[in-house]
Formats: sequence, structure tokens, C-alpha cells
Amino acid sequence: MSGCPVAHDFDPLADGYLSSPYPVLNDLRSQAPVHYVPSIDHWIVTRYADVATILADPATFSAANAQSPLTTLVPEAAETLRSGLRNTPVLSNFDPPGHNRVRRLLAPLFSLRRVAELKPRIAGFTTELLDVVESRGRADIIDALAFPLPALTLFRLLGFPEDDAERLKSWCGEKLEVNWGRPDADYQLRATKNIVLFWDYCEKYVSVRKQDLGDDLTSDLLRQRESNPDALDDREVASVVFALSFAGHETTTNLIGNALHHLLARPGLWRRLREDPSLIAGAVHETLRYDSSVIAWRRVTTRPAEIGGTALPEGARLMLALGAANHDPAVFPDPEEFDVERPNAHTQLSFGRGIHFCLGHLLARVELETVLGLLSQRFPSMRLVPGQDVRYPRNISFRGPISLEVEWDR
Repeated sequence: MSGCPVAHDFDPLADGYLSSPYPVLNDLRSQAPVHYVPSIDHWIVTRYADVATILADPATFSAANAQSPLTTLVPEAAETLRSGLRNTPVLSNFDPPGHNRVRRLLAPLFSLRRVAELKPRIAGFTTELLDVVESRGRADIIDALAFPLPALTLFRLLGFPEDDAERLKSWCGEKLEVNWGRPDADYQLRATKNIVLFWDYCEKYVSVRKQDLGDDLTSDLLRQRESNPDALDDREVASVVFALSFAGHETTTNLIGNALHHLLARPGLWRRLREDPSLIAGAVHETLRYDSSVIAWRRVTTRPAEIGGTALPEGARLMLALGAANHDPAVFPDPEEFDVERPNAHTQLSFGRGIHFCLGHLLARVELETVLGLLSQRFPSMRLVPGQDVRYPRNISFRGPISLEVEWDR
């Protein structure tokens, strides 16, 4: 840590930071590109150029810790995961060369054509969910739309029964808290048991699906064995399902919530979107830049390295502050302005960079574009309920409103 400033007062799980992280991140970035953070025993990296460099160099900056528990679990909880989880790294926490094989097999299943085929389903789910609340004139839009829609979409893609969506979402929430939060012992004991149940569900689902292939991503992975000797085995397919059934909807729930929060908070912007739908794509990218649904991600050094003039030892755990990088004035002029016509908003790092660039980026963008298109036309008077306290989940990576009250003229 010689020569590296220490952020003694910074805790990414503190209430003040969780409610308003960007002033804190901007201050850290202006002081130095890298700080050591004792509260989580990580180095935080805040400049766009440095974060992009790290993401593009998996040989030096491994993804192995991307989904590891942030803090040390109590022995019983750690043993529950050790003995109960039989999954193997496949995506965000997997390095080359193994990652390359899995990515090569999965990429065609998230193609532009495949996502385009899902658009009518996404529009149908959105319409059904809005039908439920339209006559009320008010709703928690997270509970009514942003929470269920991505789960319904992704679970349909994977082939999961819709009736299981609520239970699976609950398990995903506990996985989030264990891997990226600081839960107490009682929560750890309960949540780790449910994470194992979540894995068991995925493993059993793959076993059943083998006997009855359908029109879904899981079946497509299993069918690859008919012609591809590199196809995934049962454990790997279950591990992909386990990974996607979490990552593929938590982030999109946050993305929808963040977009609606910022679009509705600015007078006249919602009307502009309704009158000019061509602005919607830009609104999606600017939401990803301005208030990322994944505000930080993690890496660990495989050898001594230097970032931003700071020497890092082998085994240094890094918190890549995507939110700080996306507000870097060296890349984004007037970064604290929410500008749906920002010309370079698409260069934000919220989907990552390099070999781990998010496979589901097209699906997430299509879901939000569909939501904004339908909502702005159907509820042109939608507005935030005044005086509400918007709260965020207690973890270092995933950021989106827990609830967001909106109202409209009936």
C-alpha cells in the first residue's frame, strides 16, 4: 500500500453512500485514481481509463472473485455453501481459456434475432402488468412492473414455470445480500440454505429438461450435444442456468427503476419521450451511464500490477467503481447532467468491457425500451409521488430503487 492513499472514512455499505454514492465517488476520483478501502479490504478504482484497462486484461485482473462473498461468512454458513453448492464457474467469475468455451456456446443464444423474437412476449407481459394497475391511478412501479417483468422474461427464456417466479426472485435477493453485502449471522444462515435450494432447483430442472426438450435456452444448450463435442455437461448447464437466473433480471429491475426515477424527476422529459420516441434509445444509454444498475464490480490481481500510478500486489482485491468511471469528466462532459441526447452515452461501462461484456445487454435494453415506449404512451401524465424517500438495497454492486411510487390521471 506504499504510496496509495487510504480511504479510512469510506464504507460502500454506509447509509449515506447507498442513498447518494456519486458525490462520494466523484470526490475519491478527484483525489486519486486508486484508494485502499479498509472497510472492505479492497482497492477502489475510479477513473474510466483505469477501469476499462482492468476489464480488458483478464490475465492480470482475474474475474475469479466477482461473485465471492464480500465479507467472511460465519463458519456454519460457509460450510452450507461449501457442501451444498455444486456449481462451477461459467460466466462472470470465469477466466480464459474455460470462459472462452462457455461464451462461444452461449453467445448465439443471445443474438439480435433471438432477442427480437422475445419482443412480443416482453410487450405482452408489460401490457398485462399495466392492466392490473391502470384504474388505480397510483402504484409502486417497482412492485407492479420493474420487479416482475424481467423475471417473467428471463424465466420464460430459460423455460422455468411462471408459477415459480416469485420464489426464485426471493432466492436471488438472498444471493445478492450474501455475495455483495454485509449480512448478519442469522441472515447468512437462512440465506445460504436458500441459495443451496436455488442451486438444487436449477440442477433438478436441467435433469427434467433433458427428458423433455422445449423451446428455451436450457433446451438449446442441451441440444448442442448432438453436434458439438465441446457442449456443456449437465453440471455446466445447471451452472449457466443458476448464473443467468440471477444476473439476467436483478440488473434489469434496477435499470427500469433507475430510468423511471430520473425521467420522471425532470420536468417535461416524460412528455418529450412520449412526443419523440426516438429519444428512448438514448434515454436507456444515459440511464446506464448516469445511474448504473451495476455500480461496481470486482477483480483480483494474479500478479503485481500498476494502475493509475499505484503499485498493487498479487492477490489485491479490486472494487471497480463503474459508477465513478461513468461520471468521469475526462470522458463525459458535464457528467452530472442527465442528457438523453448525450452523443457518447453508449460508451458507458455498465455492461463491462472485453471478454466479460454482458451477454444479456441487448435483452436488457430491449426490455427497458419496450417499457418506456408503452408506459409513456399509455400513462402520459405519470409522475413521481412527491415527498417519498427512495431507498436502495444494501450491497456494493447492484443499485436500483427498492420502491418507487408513481401516480397518473385516470
